[in-house]
Amino acid sequence: MEDIKRVKLSEIVELITKGTTPTTLGYEFQDEGVNFLKIECFDENGGFIESKVAHISEECHKKMKRSQLKNGDILFSIAGAIGRVAIVTEEMLPANINQALAIIRISDEQVYLPYIKLILTSPIVIEQFERKKQGVAQLNLSLKDINEISIPLPSKDKQIELAELFDKVVGVISKRNKELSALDDLIKARFVEMFGDLKTNSKMWQIVGFNECAVIDTNMIHNFQGYEDYPHIGIDSIEKETGKLIGYRTISEDGVVSGKYLFTPQHIIYSKIRPNLNKVALPDFDGLCSADAYPILVKKEICNREYMGYTLRNKYFLDYILAFSSRTNLPKVNKKQVEGFKLPLPPMGLQNQFADFVHQVDKSKVAVQKALDETQMLFDSLMQKYFA
Repeated sequence: MEDIKRVKLSEIVELITKGTTPTTLGYEFQDEGVNFLKIECFDENGGFIESKVAHISEECHKKMKRSQLKNGDILFSIAGAIGRVAIVTEEMLPANINQALAIIRISDEQVYLPYIKLILTSPIVIEQFERKKQGVAQLNLSLKDINEISIPLPSKDKQIELAELFDKVVGVISKRNKELSALDDLIKARFVEMFGDLKTNSKMWQIVGFNECAVIDTNMIHNFQGYEDYPHIGIDSIEKETGKLIGYRTISEDGVVSGKYLFTPQHIIYSKIRPNLNKVALPDFDGLCSADAYPILVKKEICNREYMGYTLRNKYFLDYILAFSSRTNLPKVNKKQVEGFKLPLPPMGLQNQFADFVHQVDKSKVAVQKALDETQMLFDSLMQKYFA
């Protein structure tokens, strides 16, 4: 069995540094120029999201000399979404970064970059951050913290073997996520096909007020006796854009003490906090949700839940509601503003056809999600096996 040594990152790097914000140096962002990268330019797997890239001038880039990127640099997020990792490629260059990203430039030729990317997301490294986080509400890492990260460093052949193994599993996870996104896009496309452009009301449907076809059902529960095992849906439990319910626990597990709204599978859950995140959920179980959300009940004789839910996710509603929330530090909308919304109302027969289509696609999503969960469990078990 190979004897694996442990090293600090400082022992195998040429450079560890971070960027800064151009405005602190007197420069502004531009429509074109040198790429300026932030955390949001990378997904959770380190994939490059070109549409999120900002730009700075060549002069600003030269001024920010220490954070000019090179091919093969490892980027590591040290503020906000801690621990996001990416490898810089030629397609990103020339480029610079802000202060929330650290550059890790490896100097040791016996180090395989994808292995370092892998190990930086492993339990071994995460536990080192968790120890630093104790008693701290928002953890930010210093360059000293990055230098002191301790990692196992097997032979280069073993590094390559492990990186390739995990890359295959991550590839399957990525494929499953793309399948889920494609199914979500399929529903959105069907919505437009059936109901047209809501903003222009291209299908010439009757226009009605929100209150004519739905009510905000603020049935607040203060005494949680009998509700201890109910799911508790906080705002963070609603995935933006998709409305998928994730990472929730029960009322007793969360130690809930403040009032919560009761919801059923007939409700829509709409987050009134940061409406730009577009959090609209269609639950299939009973539960209690945060008071920062509105449980909405449709009037079934003229409107079904699926049509209303996807209308609330539509850009037409989003543009309407954001007009009320753009002037505050913590965007939030109120009941009156939601109830002031007017929407096209197609015939019930057409709404029901759409609901049937959504239910069929949801069955496919359940199957894909099951496969995704199983692959994620495999990834987690491999992480525990090799890096715990």
